[in-house]
Amino acid sequence: MQNILEKKISTIYQGTGRRKTSIARVKIIPGSGKLIINGLAGELYLQFSPSYLRVSCLPLTILGLKKEYDIYVKTKGGGLTGQTNAIKLGLAKALCTINPENRITLKSEGLLRRDARIKERKKYGLRKARKAPQYSKR
Repeated sequence: MQNILEKKISTIYQGTGRRKTSIARVKIIPGSGKLIINGLAGELYLQFSPSYLRVSCLPLTILGLKKEYDIYVKTKGGGLTGQTNAIKLGLAKALCTINPENRITLKSEGLLRRDARIKERKKYGLRKARKAPQYSKR
């Protein structure tokens, strides 16, 4: 992230995405299409998983801007799936700041909606959120 600020680029677009306990702060600048997550190459951070890479860059793919912007992400919390979906939402929000017309396309694809599902709390008297202790007849 530091090298972005050193370049003094006037066109930095940013967005924040959340999913479960993951938070991703996404900054995009005009460039060649590279993905940097927490200082590592996107492929390396996402363990070369094609599905994670596809999901995290989905907003750019839909708008046809895959090779036009460099993506810099700082993410924390949760696992790779939550972080990937947080990146997707943050990227979609950042693309809306570039051009308001992008919002219509991204909204119709459902990419601007936060997934509100989170882990259910454990209740007393139960082993987990819903799992009851084993029933003994005698």
